[in-house]
Amino acid sequence: MAVLIWRKSSYSGDDGAECIEVALGFLSGVVPVRDSKDPHGPALVFPSAAWDSFIAAIQEGEFPA
Repeated sequence: MAVLIWRKSSYSGDDGAECIEVALGFLSGVVPVRDSKDPHGPALVFPSAAWDSFIAAIQEGEFPA
């Protein structure tokens, strides 16, 4: 089993009230995502292509703040 290194968004506040964490580049073809408040809880796993499309849509402003 791979040991994942989780990363929280640099946009997250210090309290971590609404944060997710991702583990990028550790599992081939997928991106695990979890709730930072529950690090031992379940993780969602997205295909890498879907995650890349999601990040591109954010960067292009498709999801207004």
